[in-house]
Amino acid sequence: MTEAKSGDTVRLHYKGTLDDGSVFDSSEGREPLEFTVGSGQIIPGLDRAIPGMKVGDEKTVRIDAEDAYGPHNPAAKQAVPRTHIPETVPLSIGLQLQAQTENGQMMTVTVVEISDEEVILDANHPLAGKALTFEIQLTGIN
Repeated sequence: MTEAKSGDTVRLHYKGTLDDGSVFDSSEGREPLEFTVGSGQIIPGLDRAIPGMKVGDEKTVRIDAEDAYGPHNPAAKQAVPRTHIPETVPLSIGLQLQAQTENGQMMTVTVVEISDEEVILDANHPLAGKALTFEIQLTGIN
């Protein structure tokens, strides 16, 4: 039976959990995730877990933050004057907003603090600084 290797397009079902057991993502009820092994399309730790697997194989892999979304970067938080956010935006803790960087790229930021004068936005990925565990099942190799 064929083993997955770098350059193969594979399909897999997965369930991702945090150390407390909470599920942060799953392919349950959806099509399997499809990507090219070794292409950088998924987090590095999960990408490295695929080579050698065969269709039907299942495994559980725990990925440290450094091989997932990286460490939480305190410098990625920024205070923005409340007047810079339109009054039509209903601010709440955890709200995700789209912001434009100085070079014009769009990025997602999360509201983490709100005061009368300013809003603290966090540009870290919501899973940055967290170890992730994936239960995976390889369903196809092309």
